[in-house]
This record gives sequence, structure tokens and C-alpha cells, in this order.
Amino acid sequence: MVGSVLDAIGNTPLVPLRRVVPPGSGRLWAKLEFANPTGSMKDRVAKAMVEAAERDGRLRPGSTVVEYTGGTTGTSLAFVCAAKGYGLEIVFSDAFSEDKRLTMEAFGAKVTVVPSDEKQFNARLFREMVATARRLSQRPGHWLCDQLSNPDGAAGYHSLGDEIWHQTGGRIDAFVQGVGTAHSIHGTTEALWKHDPKVRIVAWEPAESPVLSGGPSGAHMIEGVGIGYRPPLWNPKLVSSITTVSTEEAKAMSRRLAREEGLFVGTSSGANVVASLRVAQELGPDTTVVTLMVDSGAKYVSTDLFQDR
Repeated sequence: MVGSVLDAIGNTPLVPLRRVVPPGSGRLWAKLEFANPTGSMKDRVAKAMVEAAERDGRLRPGSTVVEYTGGTTGTSLAFVCAAKGYGLEIVFSDAFSEDKRLTMEAFGAKVTVVPSDEKQFNARLFREMVATARRLSQRPGHWLCDQLSNPDGAAGYHSLGDEIWHQTGGRIDAFVQGVGTAHSIHGTTEALWKHDPKVRIVAWEPAESPVLSGGPSGAHMIEGVGIGYRPPLWNPKLVSSITTVSTEEAKAMSRRLAREEGLFVGTSSGANVVASLRVAQELGPDTTVVTLMVDSGAKYVSTDLFQDR
């Protein structure tokens, strides 16, 4: 029993992947973040950012939260705001899953949609979403969460790193995660490295927009990652290496995870596994790699992820 629905966030299961892992690879474990209340790891960061703003007075009773989002953080903010009694205005785009928009509205959020170019996500679209949210937040009683530049975000994932450490019994050789705002990979790393600074941290970004790797900004269709430019809070000292995963590789793996592992997850989770398998193959037997099942595939049933096969 918990005291609040918000207390149900965290302590998600860690499970081994079996059928998608080739012989000779290291063990690959997946943290089932879709077991959080809204079906996403973003419940952790939404709660952390809202409660930090409450503590220092930026967010007061009766206020309205404003945020730009691809929909996963927005859904988590909508859940947290509903539980705490705040209003919420979301800046979204048709580049992202319609399921996410409907879910945010179900929690009571007001959604402003910024049109995309053929449903592709790129730096221009993201900057327009940010600018729109900034304008909306200028009204009295409105607070811009500003996830991309919010320094309170990483702390929301310290619990994630601690959970992984304890669930593996301290037997973890590498952690793999994609980069959006960078909160999840940095927060998890900070916690893991307090236990063992030798844990290898591998970040990945979309192959179509490899800006962290020194490549050009481009358009891709992996929701929740790859904003098209370097995130303001990105810290390269908190990663060991960076790799890339294409949209098609990510989609194909998401479909395999559903059919072969019984894991119904979104595209970024598929990409996590693609990148993790490379690390597990490189490290070899008797090693352990951990990654995240970021969110539920139920957030993508209106997209081509599970329709275009």
C-alpha cells in the first residue's frame, strides 16, 4: 500500500532478454520502466522537476505548468499535475504519436499542436516548440518546466541507477541509454558511478542526426531522443562512448521484442536494445549489460511502428 499514486513511481522489474541475444554475447537485462504509472520512465523526472519547483517556490498552489514535449514527458507531467492539482499546458507536434496527445488530454492537459514537416522530427521543429512554450509561460501564474534546461531533471533518475545496482547485485559492466534531454542517462550514471566508477556508460543517438558524434543534424522518427542539436545539459564526461542507431533498426527491434520477448515497447526501447547488443557482443560472455524499456508500445499503436511491417 502507498500513500499516494505518486508513490507508485519506481521500483520497476529488471528482466533478462533471451531470444534476441545471440550466442557468445554478454547477458542483457532490461529495466521495465513501462511498469511506472503512465507506462514510462518519465514519471520519475516529471515528479522530480515539479517537486523541486514546489520546494523553492517557483510553483505555487493554483499555478499552471507549461511544457514542450514529444508526449512522453508531457503525459508524465499531466499525471503528476492531475495528482497534485495543477493546471497544465502542453506544446506538442503532429510528428509524435496521437496516442500521447489523447492521453495528455485525458489527464486534463490543454494541448497546443505545432505542425511538422511530414511527421519528421528535427531541430527546427523542436526549437519552434520551445519558443511557443516560452511565450505561453509568460502569463501570470504560469511556470515553464523547461525540461531541456531544467537542472532538477537528472536527480529524478538517481533512484533508477540505485535500483539497477541493487537488482543486479552490483554485477553490471555497462549501461546503455539514448539521449534526449540527457537527464536519464546522466542521472542513472551518477548513481551507478557512486557504486562503481568502472561501469561503462554507452549513449546512442539517431543515425540520421548524429550531432553528439560530430555529424550533421537531420530528421528522424525515433520519438523522445535526438533533438537535432546538443542538449544544454549534455555532459560528455558522464559517458564512456557514443554510438548511433537508425530509425529502421529501432523499429525492427521493437517489433522483435514484442514477438520474441513478450515486451511491448516503443521505438527508443528498440534502439536501446540494438545498441546494447553491440556492447554485449563486444564485452562477451560473463558480462552484464543493462538498458531500459523506456515506455509502453501502447503509446504508439496509432503510428506505423506496429502497423507498417
